[in-house]
Amino acid sequence: MAPPIISDPQDSTTNRLKNNLSNPLPLSASQEAEVRKLYYARVRTRCADEIKEFADCARGRTFSVSWTCRAQHRAMNSCMIQFATKAEEDAAREEWFAGILERRQKKEEELAAVEKRRVEVIEMTRKQEEKERIEMEKKLAAQQKQEKKSSGSWWR
Repeated sequence: MAPPIISDPQDSTTNRLKNNLSNPLPLSASQEAEVRKLYYARVRTRCADEIKEFADCARGRTFSVSWTCRAQHRAMNSCMIQFATKAEEDAAREEWFAGILERRQKKEEELAAVEKRRVEVIEMTRKQEEKERIEMEKKLAAQQKQEKKSSGSWWR
């Protein structure tokens, strides 16, 4: 019997799942930007000494930085290239996924605080409206009392 021309769809799904266990979902553009931000921060952390040396050399110079700080610039770039690898990007992605629960909890706390404040504002508004209603009733009662006093005689 000849082998099937079309591969079994289960095989491709299981292969995809095996390759993507640590990153189960595709990320949105904003999430990818957060991962890139983590990635760049990790690379800058590893090359902090070289970056500092270049910054110290470049401080106070303008266009002369090109030839004056060439060695520091090359050292900084080679360090960045050395650590800006796919493995480092994957590590940043895993770090981002590890922080999902923390970010979710923080967001829930912020929403709870907003909801609490909203309830406080609604309660304050109700109290203010009740106070204004009572003042208006008192004012109306005083006005009616004044009208009753002034319209008491028939000859007016």
